[in-house]
Amino acid sequence: AVAALSKFAARCPSLRTSIVTLLKRSLDDEDDETRDRASVAVSVLKGAMEEFPYVPPVEDPEEADAEPVADVPQVGDPAAYVLLQGLPMSFERLDRSIRAYVQAPAAMVSAEQLTLSTLPVVEEHAEPEPVADEVDDMGADSALKAAVTGKEEKEVVDPAAAVYAIPELASLGRVFRSSPATELSEEETEYVVRCVKHVMPDHIILQFKIQNTVEDQRLVNCTVAVEGESECFEVAGEIAAESIKYGETQDAFTVINRNADAPLAPCNFECILRFGVVQVDPKSGEDESEPFDEEYPLEELEIATSDFMAKVAVPDFRQAWENVGNTNEVLEKFALQFKKQEDAVAAVIDFLGMQPCDGTGHIKPGEGGKKPHMLHLSGVFVGGTSVLARAQVAAQGDASGVLLKIAVRSDDATVSRMVADCIR
Repeated sequence: AVAALSKFAARCPSLRTSIVTLLKRSLDDEDDETRDRASVAVSVLKGAMEEFPYVPPVEDPEEADAEPVADVPQVGDPAAYVLLQGLPMSFERLDRSIRAYVQAPAAMVSAEQLTLSTLPVVEEHAEPEPVADEVDDMGADSALKAAVTGKEEKEVVDPAAAVYAIPELASLGRVFRSSPATELSEEETEYVVRCVKHVMPDHIILQFKIQNTVEDQRLVNCTVAVEGESECFEVAGEIAAESIKYGETQDAFTVINRNADAPLAPCNFECILRFGVVQVDPKSGEDESEPFDEEYPLEELEIATSDFMAKVAVPDFRQAWENVGNTNEVLEKFALQFKKQEDAVAAVIDFLGMQPCDGTGHIKPGEGGKKPHMLHLSGVFVGGTSVLARAQVAAQGDASGVLLKIAVRSDDATVSRMVADCIR
């Protein structure tokens, strides 16, 4: 009731005096949340009434047929902004964003004003599907949930923390986003290597997680050589993992500079693990030889345009779509070689690297191929440009593939074009 009254007062300035009187009665309510909501609403409305006092229209008999003056808040009205517009992100994402801001180098001594727009972009992370009979009325008490369900909530760790821990890398600036780990070797091989791509506006830091599975070896001075031909990217330097014992996993880093003037295009890099091998006694762990150089070929690593896109949802996709407008809109049509409509939808999401909105990321069971599926996607491109996409995925009746019609909108025509070109 308090929230509803607050919104009425925010929308209709003529009602604010009366509604504030009603809200003041809730300041002594027994419920803490009700008192807090009423206190905030009263404070905001009083400030708005002082800054933008309501002036009733003058009743003139000669203008009886004139259109009535609209009872709407003025431009800049704080009550309309605070009480009607929701946060641009969930409280969970806001918490993670502030934590990421604090971890970034020199964040606490920066003279930059802290606003929602200057906070780091944090991506959506998949939540497990709720169980039908699971207790869901426990609120936000994680300890109570763990006691009842037997499952503890895992803390979300910022993957960029490994970058910030190294001064040479931390000096390059704040990480925009970090990709999921990519497997560059088989699990059963002697040396297991995974790569995490940390994207910055002008750099990409490749974090190679190297695991030694050979019992009688110790690896020293481990680096991953990265080679590829691209106008966008150039290898700038490496940081080696000094020593990796049997069963351990250590990190090596490769820094790639990005040419911001060149348009982004997918690039495949050949990767070779280079290291020194020291023979050790498996029982005592003591070295038995001097190090000798070895190389180990790895799978190719792709850097794609989607790596520069953060998966960020919007509260109201339809409203956001209209607000962006079609000034920088890019329209394209593609014939995709997928037999199933469901596979095509998943592929489009993967190609663009964006977050599905409004539950459009999956086709309802039993509806695949029967009618076109509309996909709503949102994200933030490196540099802070918000991007929205609407894609219609329609299965061809003769099983010859899937037809995709896509529209991409953003405040930057170049970004809209690069995102649309991600379909391949």
